[in-house]
Amino acid sequence: MRFRPSINFIAITTACMVLAPSFLLAHAQTTKNPPQQEMHGINVANMDRSVTPGDNFYLYANGDWIKRTAIPADRAAVGVFSTLDDTANKNTAALIQEAAKADAPAGSNARKIADLYNSYMNEAAIEAKGLTPLHPQLAAIAAIHTQRELARALGQSLRADVDPLNNTNFHTANIFGLWVAPGFHDPEHYNPYLLQGGLELPDREYYLGDSAHMKEIQAKYQAHVSAMFRLAGFDDADGRAARVIALEQAIAKTHTSLADNEDIHKADNTWKRADFAAKAPGLDWAEYFRAAGLANQASFIVWQPNAFTGESALVASTPVGTWKDWLAYHAIEEYAGVLPKALADERFDFFGKTLVGVPQQRPRWQRGVFVVDDLLGDAVGKIYAQRYFSPEAKAAAQAMVANIIAAYRVRIEALTWMAPATKAEAEAKLNALYVGVGYPETWHSYDGYEVKPDDIFGNIQRAGTFRYRQQVARLGKPVDRKEWSMTPQTVNAVNLPLQDALNFPAAILQPPFFDAKAPAAVNYGAIGSVIGHEISHTFDTEGSTFDAKGRLRDWWTPADLAHFNAATAKLAAQYDTYMPFPDVHVNGRQTLAEDIADVAGISAAFDGYRASLGGKVAPEQDGFTGDQQFFIAFGQNWGSKVRPAALRRQVMTDPHAPAEYRADTVRNIDAWYAAFDVKPGQTLYLTPPDRVRIW
Repeated sequence: MRFRPSINFIAITTACMVLAPSFLLAHAQTTKNPPQQEMHGINVANMDRSVTPGDNFYLYANGDWIKRTAIPADRAAVGVFSTLDDTANKNTAALIQEAAKADAPAGSNARKIADLYNSYMNEAAIEAKGLTPLHPQLAAIAAIHTQRELARALGQSLRADVDPLNNTNFHTANIFGLWVAPGFHDPEHYNPYLLQGGLELPDREYYLGDSAHMKEIQAKYQAHVSAMFRLAGFDDADGRAARVIALEQAIAKTHTSLADNEDIHKADNTWKRADFAAKAPGLDWAEYFRAAGLANQASFIVWQPNAFTGESALVASTPVGTWKDWLAYHAIEEYAGVLPKALADERFDFFGKTLVGVPQQRPRWQRGVFVVDDLLGDAVGKIYAQRYFSPEAKAAAQAMVANIIAAYRVRIEALTWMAPATKAEAEAKLNALYVGVGYPETWHSYDGYEVKPDDIFGNIQRAGTFRYRQQVARLGKPVDRKEWSMTPQTVNAVNLPLQDALNFPAAILQPPFFDAKAPAAVNYGAIGSVIGHEISHTFDTEGSTFDAKGRLRDWWTPADLAHFNAATAKLAAQYDTYMPFPDVHVNGRQTLAEDIADVAGISAAFDGYRASLGGKVAPEQDGFTGDQQFFIAFGQNWGSKVRPAALRRQVMTDPHAPAEYRADTVRNIDAWYAAFDVKPGQTLYLTPPDRVRIW
């Protein structure tokens, strides 16, 4: 799920969004003899032509690149996304550092960028202050003595910035999280969604798994919690850590699994404020909502009811002292990145080295760029878009989007299994779809966010409060369906089903994904499949539950829905067979929405590519036909090298399948078989009835 991560998590990885898993969104790339993009087409030097395409298309497209590439010491993986992200982040860093040196007016966005970056870079000031900035928060936690005071503290720490529709796990010092978005049944106004939270590890399975690998992670996590308490000056660090771990394990047992979170109908639960005491007794809800500034909110959409019932019961059954330890630990973790180096290093040792296998922390200047990009993203993005995304590039990308949407219309109309009424609803969604290309039409405001040049701790703390109040103030107000959820400098793309909208940021619309000098076959295979992927989310297991207005509504005939469910179940079963480790297989249900989007996206992009030729034959490159170039470009989208620990984490917690299996999506496309003469007996071969066709 997508989220804007905490200051500590930024030091390890970046946000996980709809298109790419988080560890592929690295911020630099180091390879032995890295390939160059000079030919304006497929990168033939990256291919391993000794591999038969029908046996392993992923290695055929990327094998030589994989052989010569080394994963840098300060990241979990490298890939095509990280190559592109490297360029975007170098550009972003230049903008931020330029602003940091300028004499911008007080209160301006440029001044805020400069002051935030400089405050993060001032390590001497951070060391000199020690734990002093955290003392007021720890003192407030220590002063809790009653259940009501605990409820107040939990309510005061409630924060926003979570999007469950875009695959975001919620980790916070609160047991719940807030998402403000168009309502399931009131898409014209912003509504409050409440979500399960309270876990520091990536997912419930990290607490509940009993494999040797998970047992090792759990033991090292307990040692880490103890170390954090000790570094923060707490006595009985081991005892406190044991209590915190036991509480988080109890919380994990109440959590809904990632696969179940994908079922939107299970999330459609409207609770009036009075319902909480009856349905989730244990927490003083009146005090919680009052402290959270939500006392006047009449109702909420509760995404995971079982978690609310279970976690609220834990508030009543667990000693207040244990909750105080839990709150203190989460506060320490939340701010460790802007506290003395010993705390930041300890956090990285566990969450970087142990959890995802990254041996080295990134340079501080890079982490400073990530902080500014996270907290002042649109302020930086406005400058980025002006400097790095031309009107010509925007027009070319918009034309490609239009062609692929047109291809979807043709495909929908040609479906033999879909009733006319369902087709009309699907076409209405396409007609209403807003596609943002490059940058938003309006920019988020940072008025009211105070940034001080010598107070990084306060800057982070004030950012959380500012965001939360900004989100709460939107409740009940009309929805801006053209609002963006990404910044222009983000290398990714997103589908927003409650807005029936797509975002394609400027940073992903550049080589190797999009190159104005490249043949149509390559652009459609690369960025075209990305565009098709995002459009397809409009009709995946989540998107298909929303109508053209973004309302949660069943617009399918029973027969059409049955066909759709059967086809998608077949795809889930296909992905269940993929095993990146002998003891771990992909969860096809967990990755289903992304897998659907990959299959449909490449299908529509191929149609768009063929239509763009106007009946002409595509030019060859290095002996490869246009069709072959299209599929190779798609396969090269997913070239990557991943550390084993990071790959295990992805399989367990990410709704995206590993890159190798995404490249293998081609085995469901008839045109791929013709392009590479794939025959029965080859590893990836599927008989025509076994190939999954949805849209």
